Amino acid sequence: MPDMRGSGETKAYYRMKTIRNIGMDEFIELMTRYGGLSHGTAIAVLTQAADTLGELLGMGYSVNIEGLGNFKATVGLKRFKEMDSLDGEDAKRNAQSLCVNGVNFKADKELVKQADRHCKLERSHVSRLRKSPYTREERLARALQFIDERGFMRIADYISLTGLSRTSACTELQELRRDPGSGITTEGRRPATVYVRRKG
Repeated sequence: MPDMRGSGETKAYYRMKTIRNIGMDEFIELMTRYGGLSHGTAIAVLTQAADTLGELLGMGYSVNIEGLGNFKATVGLKRFKEMDSLDGEDAKRNAQSLCVNGVNFKADKELVKQADRHCKLERSHVSRLRKSPYTREERLARALQFIDERGFMRIADYISLTGLSRTSACTELQELRRDPGSGITTEGRRPATVYVRRKG
């Protein structure tokens, strides 16, 4: 894929293939198999840790758990709320429009080392990132023309118009929706959300 810094070079980025997801019940069974810890105690400890972590993050603390990593909450707009315009005359958002929308996690170096010690890597296939043949401005123009002709646009339409992957198309449409100057906004609720011309 193209270099993230926009230097024009094509670079390879490596990703580990996930075998499958392990749920809490299986995780606790594996954790207690040889450790001498009872199943009930393990559930109680993990549940209490999650509750305490959520409370502290919500109060504005970052939490560092040695051997595991650092946790910090992120804040964003609630669903269907428009982002503030820093240089415009728009009404400013109050705190009620915001919510905790995620948690950043930075792994402890020891956790990374331990994962590496248990890891045996084998090379898999190479996949290439789909890159749109159009610039961002050209993609916006194509989208607006499509909306003017059809009245609305779906994510699948934008993917077809631009050649972007679904993930990139969704991300870009969200950015356009938050930008008052793009001329694009949304109507409806998921999964029936469509993109339409912004009025006014």
